[in-house]
Amino acid sequence: MTSTQDTSAAVAHFAGRLAFETDVADVHDDLAAGRRFTLVDVRPQEAWDQGHVPGAVHLPKGKIRLRAEQTLDRDVPVVTYCWGPGCNAATKAALELARLGYDVKEMIGGFEYWVREGFPYETADGPVHPDPDPLAAPLPRARSSVRITSGGSGSPGDPWCRTGVSPAPAPRSPGVPGTGAR
Repeated sequence: MTSTQDTSAAVAHFAGRLAFETDVADVHDDLAAGRRFTLVDVRPQEAWDQGHVPGAVHLPKGKIRLRAEQTLDRDVPVVTYCWGPGCNAATKAALELARLGYDVKEMIGGFEYWVREGFPYETADGPVHPDPDPLAAPLPRARSSVRITSGGSGSPGDPWCRTGVSPAPAPRSPGVPGTGAR
C-alpha cells in the first residue's frame, strides 16, 4: 500500500492512546521494577474472588465515586482493569477517576490477557501460576521477577512490545506505568 497523505493525524491518534493506555506486559514489568502506582480491579466481588492481579486494589466500578477518596492516594498514578477486551468497565472506571482528578490509565487486555500471558494471579483459594497461552505469548518465556507471597512466577509480555522498534515518543503522564522505554 502506498500513501502520500500526511501521517500527523495517525501520530496524534496513537500518541493519544498511549497517553492513557498501558498493557499487561508493561504493568507486569512496572510491578517487577517497583514503580509506584495503584492497580485497581474494577470487577464485582465474585470476579475478584475468581482471580485478580497480585497487589491490585479491589474497587468495583459502581463504588468508585463513593470509595475512591478513602481507597486511593491522589498523588499516586492509577491503572484500572476489568475482565478483558470485551469489557469496558475499566474504561468507565478510568473516566470516573479522571473526572475525580486522578492521574489514570487503563490496562488494555484486562485480567484475561494477564492470565493468557502466563502471569501469576491470586484467587480466594490462593495463588495460581498459569501456563502462557501460545497465541498470546508465542515466544519462549523467562521466569518473572514479579512474586506473590507464596513464591509465584510469570513471564515477559507480548513479543510485539519487545522488538526494540520504538515510534516517536508520545506525550505521557509522568510516573504513570506503561511509559517506560522498550
